[in-house]
Amino acid sequence: MLRPSPLLPVPGASASATAAPPGRAASMRMFHGDVFLGEADVFPIKPGPEGALPFPSNEIRISHLSPASERCPPLAILQTIAPFSVRCKLQARPLPPHPSLHRLYLTCFNEYKSAVVVVGDEELHLVAMPSKVEKVPCFWCCSVRAGLYAASVGMLNLRCLAIVFDLDETLIVANTMRSFESRIEMLSRRMDIEDDPVRVAGMSAEIKRYIEDRELLKEFIDTDTVTDNGRIVGTQKEEVQPMPGVQERLVRPVIRLPERNAILTRINPEIRDTSVFVKLRPAWEDLRSYLTAKGRKRFEVYVCTMAERDYALEIWRLLDPEANLISLNNLSDRVVCVKAGSKKSLQHVFREGGCHPKMAMVIDDRLQVWDEKDQHRVHVVPAYAPYYAPQAEMANAVPVLCVARNVACNVRGGFFREFDENLLKKVFELLYENELLDLPYAPDVGDYLVSEDPNFPPSNKDPAPIPEGMSGAEVEKRLNGRAYQGDQKQISSSIRPSDDARVAIRGTLGSSNVQPNGGSMAIVPSLFVTVLQEIGRLCNSKVEFRSTVSTSKITQFSVEVLFSNEKIGNGIGKTRDEAQVQAAEKALQNLQSNYLSYVAPIAGVLNKDTSNSSRNGNGFLEDDLDSDGDTAMQEPSGSKSEQKDHSNVDRLPSVLSLIRELCLEDQHVVFRDQVRNPGSATNEEYHFQFSSVRLCPVPVFGWTPVGAASIGK
Repeated sequence: MLRPSPLLPVPGASASATAAPPGRAASMRMFHGDVFLGEADVFPIKPGPEGALPFPSNEIRISHLSPASERCPPLAILQTIAPFSVRCKLQARPLPPHPSLHRLYLTCFNEYKSAVVVVGDEELHLVAMPSKVEKVPCFWCCSVRAGLYAASVGMLNLRCLAIVFDLDETLIVANTMRSFESRIEMLSRRMDIEDDPVRVAGMSAEIKRYIEDRELLKEFIDTDTVTDNGRIVGTQKEEVQPMPGVQERLVRPVIRLPERNAILTRINPEIRDTSVFVKLRPAWEDLRSYLTAKGRKRFEVYVCTMAERDYALEIWRLLDPEANLISLNNLSDRVVCVKAGSKKSLQHVFREGGCHPKMAMVIDDRLQVWDEKDQHRVHVVPAYAPYYAPQAEMANAVPVLCVARNVACNVRGGFFREFDENLLKKVFELLYENELLDLPYAPDVGDYLVSEDPNFPPSNKDPAPIPEGMSGAEVEKRLNGRAYQGDQKQISSSIRPSDDARVAIRGTLGSSNVQPNGGSMAIVPSLFVTVLQEIGRLCNSKVEFRSTVSTSKITQFSVEVLFSNEKIGNGIGKTRDEAQVQAAEKALQNLQSNYLSYVAPIAGVLNKDTSNSSRNGNGFLEDDLDSDGDTAMQEPSGSKSEQKDHSNVDRLPSVLSLIRELCLEDQHVVFRDQVRNPGSATNEEYHFQFSSVRLCPVPVFGWTPVGAASIGK
């Protein structure tokens, strides 16, 4: 995008158009290090005491220039990480001329740099601004926490956000011998007082699964081997790469059982009782590969857990053995352990200035453990319960962590769409004479994150009665006395709430969210997004969600759905989630109407055998942000109109298959076929009727029987 020449008046502007900054100007000397640059008049943005100038000693001493930005002007970066933080405006005095100050101004303007004044733990960034009428260097001065700007430049240029993972019951479930025994004993006591034979059978099966894994862990502790399906598996010695500043070499015995999605490890190699049986959540590899696919980072990865630090570091090493997500140099800062009972917060996670909370999303199985101001940035996943509900993870067409992957993809797409199409565009139009309120809205990850409503009851009638990971008191007893890496530390695993507290907030995969009034189902919003994106992918069409906030006294959110740049649905609500659900439902209903009206005139061209068009994908969304190299669909021979008809109609089986797969557990779509005009041998038709049994959460063809389509045989 072209920018106006920095030291020439903008064509058509007049002196009367110049807006004088409020407050009285102060004259200050400017330095770059110890080199005198010239004098400037400094205008506070706010009048009175609030407009006190931030420069100490009444001089402006620049310490360094910020890193150059490839695509984002400094003001766009500052508005994203420190919105409306303009403290004052600077205007160089015309006489006497100061060529050094002019050179600094041109360097900052042309190379997308800012001049940085460090004041304590704050940075004041002087941003070169074009002017309507002035022919001297003009700057806006913005304040930001020290180090945050430098960290954000690279992320915004690379279109990268941050993602923060919880560990226990979000990505893994870990147990020691003591925790296994504790759970078996607790379940046995509950079985003794349970009268319901169905619940007793469920508890018995759960105990059996605990016992099976406990025996494997016991064998690992005693012999450093396990017998898995008659096959003896020995340990592999895995060297733990030391972090910077740690000299001691550490080698752990590890057994990986990929068929079980499990790993056995020993936190302290010298103490066998520190052995742990870890179950990895299914589809972690898919989520992990997405984060660093195509050799570029889509997200900077962090961990925030209530587990003890050395335990957390080992669990993360098992999840990211090649250190592709978090490098060894960053590991110490990016694995953040919070005291049990304390609130997690993104401000604490990014205490070193690595990212701004507005640019970060969280994946966690609990919402309330997060600070209230961060909760709208948390994608809540059902707690991982491999012993209580071992099949739950794969009950849906899209596994839990793949849904999280799709949510992350949509969040990243929405954030940078707003950044590119709104913030960047408007920043390029700003001039020195503009006011603070002329700055554009800065995107926030929370604006595009659609999480499950924790107020909806889970669909599981019998939630897991006990937490499946280790409790802190048990781990402290079993894993204490460890003395390696130069100090004495006790291991305490993730401290979990009481059984009753966990039951209250426990969710399960595929929960069917029912409105409190007993009315129609309120679908998990991320599922709506997933369905629309999948249909778009099957039809080689791009699906976009665009949201705005009204400026009226009553705050309302509006969401539009674009399908191949054509608006197909919109929704308005008091919350963004409500608006997005409404927009998605209308979009799917419109797709239904458009499809049925499209099929009729081309029914005669449908090939009888459409089996080759059946959907073979795994239901995972592709990231539309990385479609720079998208190729058009290959055109077969024949007329263009004919091939278009064939290609669209042949996608019908894929769409129908998708709708079947994306229905929640215990809910079904029925496809009834009837032969119309059976006496006609030359133009026989199949008549399909689409209806729902109970309630299908994918309303592509309506919530109830919606009609029929006649398709040539």
